[in-house]
Amino acid sequence: MARVKNGAVTKARRKKVLKEAKGYFGSKHRLYKTAKEQVMHSYMYAYRDRRQTKRDFRKLWIVRINAACRENEISYSRFINGLSKAGVTVNRKMLAEIAIDSPKTFSDLVEISKDALNGKMPKEQVASKTAPKKEVKEEVKKTPVKKQEKEDISKLTVAELKKIAKEKGIQGYTSMKKAELLEKLA
Repeated sequence: MARVKNGAVTKARRKKVLKEAKGYFGSKHRLYKTAKEQVMHSYMYAYRDRRQTKRDFRKLWIVRINAACRENEISYSRFINGLSKAGVTVNRKMLAEIAIDSPKTFSDLVEISKDALNGKMPKEQVASKTAPKKEVKEEVKKTPVKKQEKEDISKLTVAELKKIAKEKGIQGYTSMKKAELLEKLA
C-alpha cells in the first residue's frame, strides 16, 4: 500500500490553533502542544463566562434597584412583588436604568408598587386585568388600520401598501412596485 502524506492538512490544523492562540503569554502562543491546551481551556472559559456575564449583570441591576428602593423606604422584594401585583411588566435592566437616570419616575413606580401591596389599584388597571387578553390585542391591531385609511396613502411604506392591497384582495400585489400599488389602491 502506498504511503499517504498529510503534511498540508496537519500544517493547516496547527496553523489554525496557533492563530487562535495569538497574544497568549510565553510558549502558549509559540508551541503547538501548549497552544492547543490553552485554546481548549479558552473555549471552555468563554462558554462558561457567556453564561456568567448574564448572572453578573442581573446581580448588578438588582443591587442598583435595591439601593433606589431603600431610598424610597421599601425593600427590593416587596417592590418587585408590588409591581407584579399591579401588572407592571418592566424588566430589571430597565428598572435599574430608570433608578439611575430618573429617580422621580422610579419613585412613582415605588408608589404604584406600594398601592398594589396595600390593595389599592387604579380602576383602569383592575378593568384591564379582568378583560381577556385576546380582545385587547385585537383592539390594538384594529386602530392602526383606521389611521392608515385616514392618512394620505402615498406616505406609507411599500410593506404597509402591500398589507392594504392584500386586505382589499388585489391580485399580484407581491411583485408590484410602490407606484403600481398606489395606482391600484387609488
